[in-house]
Amino acid sequence: MFAESDAARRAGRRVVFVPTMGFLHEGHLALMHEGKKRGDFLVVSIFVNPTQFGPGEDLEKYPRNLAGDLALCESAGAEAVYTPRADSMYGAGYQTYVSLSDLPNHLCGLSRPGHFRGVATVVTKLFHTVAPHVAVFGQKDFQQLAVIRRMVKDLDFFIEIVGHPTVREADGLAKSSRNSYLSPDDREKAVVLHKALSGARERVAAGERNAAAIVSWARDLILETPGTEIDYVSLCDPDSLEDLAEIGEAAVMLLAVKLGTTRLIDNMVLLP
Repeated sequence: MFAESDAARRAGRRVVFVPTMGFLHEGHLALMHEGKKRGDFLVVSIFVNPTQFGPGEDLEKYPRNLAGDLALCESAGAEAVYTPRADSMYGAGYQTYVSLSDLPNHLCGLSRPGHFRGVATVVTKLFHTVAPHVAVFGQKDFQQLAVIRRMVKDLDFFIEIVGHPTVREADGLAKSSRNSYLSPDDREKAVVLHKALSGARERVAAGERNAAAIVSWARDLILETPGTEIDYVSLCDPDSLEDLAEIGEAAVMLLAVKLGTTRLIDNMVLLP
C-alpha cells in the first residue's frame, strides 16, 4: 500500500483516503465521492479494527461483505483498496498505542472505555501506510472526527481532515452498518433519534438557549418510544465536547440510544 501511494505522490497525484470498517453503504459512497472531488488517487481501507471493540461488544458479529465492498469501491472510482489482516496490523508482542487525554472522557468514551485509544491507534497506522494528502470521515461519528482532528493537530500529521455531512435514510435515520442489526419493529422506532435532534434544532432556532431544557425535552421524547434505552443525550461545544449550560456561538447535540441489542449514535449541529 505504501509503495502504491508513494508512486502516486511521486507522479504528482493527490492521494485521498477514506478509512472504513466495511459493509459499505450509501454513506460510505458519499465519502468516496467527496474524496474524488479532493484528489485524483482515492484509497479506501476496509478493516474491522479489533482494538476499538471492548469486551462483550460486537467484533465477531460485525457485518462483513468484502466482495460487495470491493464492487462498491470500484463503482466509486477508487484506485486502491487496502484490506490488512488483524495479525499484520497487530503482530506478536504489539504494545504501542495512541491515547488522547481529554476528548475521550466524554460521550461514547465513557460507555466504551478504550474505544478511542483503538481508533486513534489504527488511524495513525493507516495514515502512515496510506500517506494521504486528505482523509475524509463522516460527521455521524462526531466524537471520532473530533478525536482525529485533535490527534492530527497534536502529532503534526500533514493531512487535511474533511468531515462529510451525515447521510440519512428517507425518514431521517442516519445510515450505519449497525442498522442491519435492527428488527423491523426497532427500525421503525429508530426514527425517534432524528426527531429528537431536529426538534432540538427547531427549539434553538425559536430562541431557546437553556441547554438543560433542550436536553430534557429530547430525552423525554426518546423515552416515549417503548424499548428505548438512553446511553446519553448531550448538548456540547463542538470542539471540546464539554457540556454546555447555555447555547452561545456554537453547539452540537449528540446522542446514543439502544434499541433492542443495537446501540445507535447520531448528532446534529444546533448552532454552527
